[in-house]
This record gives sequence, structure tokens and C-alpha cells, in this order.
Amino acid sequence: MNKTAFFDSLTEQKPDPLLELIAKFAADPRPGKIDLGVGVYRDETGRTPVMKAVKAAEHHLWETQQSKSYIGPEGDPVFLRTLASEVFGERRGGKPVAGIQTPGGTGALRLAAELLALDKRRKIWIGTPTWVNHQAIFASVGLQIATYRFFDIEKQTVLVDEMLTTLRNAAPGDAVLLQTSCHNPTGAALSQQNWRDIADIIAAKGLIPLFDNAYQGLGRGRVEDAAGMIDVIETVAEAMVAVSCSKSFSLYRERTGAAYLFGDRQASLNKAIGNLASYARTSYSMPPAHGAAIVAATLEDPSLHRTWVDELSEMRTRIVEIRLAAAEAFGQFRPELANIGSQEGMFSLLPISPENVRQLRSEHGIYMPDSGRINVAGMRVRDIASVAERIGPYLT
Repeated sequence: MNKTAFFDSLTEQKPDPLLELIAKFAADPRPGKIDLGVGVYRDETGRTPVMKAVKAAEHHLWETQQSKSYIGPEGDPVFLRTLASEVFGERRGGKPVAGIQTPGGTGALRLAAELLALDKRRKIWIGTPTWVNHQAIFASVGLQIATYRFFDIEKQTVLVDEMLTTLRNAAPGDAVLLQTSCHNPTGAALSQQNWRDIADIIAAKGLIPLFDNAYQGLGRGRVEDAAGMIDVIETVAEAMVAVSCSKSFSLYRERTGAAYLFGDRQASLNKAIGNLASYARTSYSMPPAHGAAIVAATLEDPSLHRTWVDELSEMRTRIVEIRLAAAEAFGQFRPELANIGSQEGMFSLLPISPENVRQLRSEHGIYMPDSGRINVAGMRVRDIASVAERIGPYLT
């Protein structure tokens, strides 16, 4: 009998660094250890709670849901309609919109990447540093990736001029990846004028913007966080948006998201959605239904919607409080880190070497990725000063 050695012939893959970090933190027996790595919101007790609105929506579904049958590759139409209304509001420049439900924001990015990769000449421009999975997603479909510097870690500032110059030099038909708000991993925010300049260049050059909208409501507010994205959508011919419900609804494990397309003609959008549905069918076939049903129930019910808005506001207020305290504490070691207070969302990027990150981990039980990205929501307000005192001497 012939024996195969197919599995033995495979190339061993490196484990995901963040997943490795989770395992190392869990195995650390020290009581004072601090997790600044995992990208989930935590309250002052260190928990990632289920939102009250979500619990109430789940109870409603338990009482009223009558089937667990498939929902189809396109997903739940009520979810898509209510989420679009919440994310984009009324400001769309009169543009038609079409959407498809996806397994989280990552699934939406992957479907968008598949569509963009149909043109083998196209590049997608990505500002660096960026979320660690961005480049891997686009590379996996054969899309050409080009990068530019977006953020100066030492000065803690956005490199707006470099960004705009890069976009001016991009080829017509190229795509550009833009994070709507609460930039991961830097927390850096663009001004409204920056967004207008970006919109004008994208429109003039005939570029295709792809927005990663993962943290809406955790920066300046639900409407404010989307304002720059809406400026671009109103200005350009076509746009793509990947929406995640993981953070704003705290639905991490439900893998709830959507991809939305904007254009001038509904018929063209419907054709594009048909292509996305085809990719979905050969990948995961149908999206998971439970999280989408929760979001739809929450957004459709005025009382649950108010409860959710209040909870999201509380989360945002806590993040702002942490940022202001962290800006003061870390700014004593590096004046530039006072900018943490004007950044937004859960993440900031510290100027620290991978060697010093590992030393912090072994000597002080403070866990963060080698990049120096910290989840500010992983800190309790009362611990910020002591955390900064331990990290400060390791900053480069």
C-alpha cells in the first residue's frame, strides 16, 4: 500500500503573534499581570460585558424566532437596511447603496478584496502602520499592495502630506484603504479638512476608496466618526465599505458584519453584490445569522436603540477618560505621548522596541504586541500611573 506524505510536505506556518500573546498571558501566574494586547473593549473591572441592549434583543429573539433555516448568501435584509441607516444616516449624496452580510468586518474586507482583484493591474494603497491582517487579506487574493507612511511613531503625528502626495501619484482605478475612525493601531485622527482633501484627490484621480469601518461610535461619536467617510462617499463615483459590529455592539464572537457598495446606478450595484454573493457561496456559503438578528432587533426597537446608544456612549466616555489620564502619565516620559489624549478609539502605538516589549513582559507582566500597540481600554483608570511608571523607562 502506498503511503502519502502530503501533510508532512506542508510548510509550517508561524502562529499569529496576537494569538500567541493571549496564550502567554493566560499561562502567566502573576496576579499583577496586565493585558494591553487583545483588541477588545474592557470595562473598569477588566471584563468585556454583554451589552444590556444585546441581552434584551437576544431575549426577544428567544421568544419570537421561529426558524434556524438558512438566510441566504446575501444575508438578513432587515439587518442590512437598519445597519446602513445607522452607519451612514441620511448623508449619502443621493447615491444608491447595496449591501451583503458577512462574517465580521474581516469577511467584508475579504469579499471586497476579491472584487478588486478582478483587475490584475490594480494596486491597493495602504498607509502604514496598519492592522496586522490588512496586508495578508489583500495579498491572499493576489491584489498588488503598495504602501505609504501614515503615522510617525516617534512624533505621534499623522503624515498627512505624505498621504496626499501618494494618492495624487496613484494610477486611475487603484484602490485606497481608509480606516473610518479610531485608527488601528495608532489611534490617530484625521481632521475634517484632511478628509475633504482626500475626497477631492480620490475623485480627481478616479480611485476606489475601501473603508474599514470597525469602531464607529468609540471615537468622537456615532455621527462624528462617520463624517469623513461620508464626505468621501458624497464626492467620489464609487465606494466600498466594510462594517464590523464586533466593537460597537460588543459582538466579537458572533462574527457580524457587512460590505456596502455605493455608486451612481442601482443596477450596477446589484451586479457587484451578485459577484460578492458568488464569492461568499464558494467560501463560507451563508453568513452566521444570530449576531445580525441581534443588531436588527436592537436598531429596529426605539427603546433598545436608546439603551444601546447610551451604552456605547458610556464606553466612549471611559476610553476618553483613560486617554486623558494616560496622556498625562506617559507624557512625563515622552512629551510626544501627550498626543494620546487627542487620539481616539482603543489603540495607541508606543515608541518601544520589540526587545523592550519582551523585557516588559518577562520582568513586569505587561503584555503587548512587539509593535508596541496598546489597547488603552485594557487599563483601569486607577492603574494608569503605575503602568506608565513601569513602561516609561523602556520607551525608545
